Amino acid sequence: MHYPEPLRNDRLMNPSPVTAVVFDLGAVLVDWNPEYLYSQLIPDEAERDAFLGTVCTLEWNYAMDAGLSVRDEVARLAAERPEYADLINAWWDRWPEMLGDEIPGTRAIAERISASGMPLYALTNWSAETWPLGLAGFPFLGELFDGIVVSGQEGVAKPHPRLFEILNDRYGLDPETTVFIDDSPKNVATAAALGYRAHVFTTATDLAEWLAEIDVP
Repeated sequence: MHYPEPLRNDRLMNPSPVTAVVFDLGAVLVDWNPEYLYSQLIPDEAERDAFLGTVCTLEWNYAMDAGLSVRDEVARLAAERPEYADLINAWWDRWPEMLGDEIPGTRAIAERISASGMPLYALTNWSAETWPLGLAGFPFLGELFDGIVVSGQEGVAKPHPRLFEILNDRYGLDPETTVFIDDSPKNVATAAALGYRAHVFTTATDLAEWLAEIDVP
């Protein structure tokens, strides 16, 4: 038996017009990856993977995104693992070298949305101490948005619903009429559960097509 394809157009499920758009930053607008730095420091791929998988891990970085001090965490871990102290210290000393380039095409989409008059916000998992370094690397982030909520400054990180509540309360957003864009399925799932019109980012082309479907300029 043939079943019809599910309707993709969100207007049929949520007819309310969009009143604001929220972007994640990392892997959506800008590229950050420890590999950029540690491929220089640890040329051997297997050795590098072992270090990033067991010492300077993404879980460790997430704790700093959620409010722990980068300087303190680097110092603590270097003291605990002195055999890796130089490599661990590089996480703070050479952090800007973990920045890549802009994600192709997404900035143009965000600028177009902003130019249309649509309120534009950012909700990012980023440590409070490295956030100024990110702004120095990508100055447009400080100019494009009507408001930004940085997890490290709030002491809580996505996908925890509290960070979304902070965003809503601070800028008076109604999730039912707000678009949320993030590369993390977990973050998008939380946003959707809270009522946002949420989209998992893959490419700028896919995002532009989805925004057109829901009538976002």
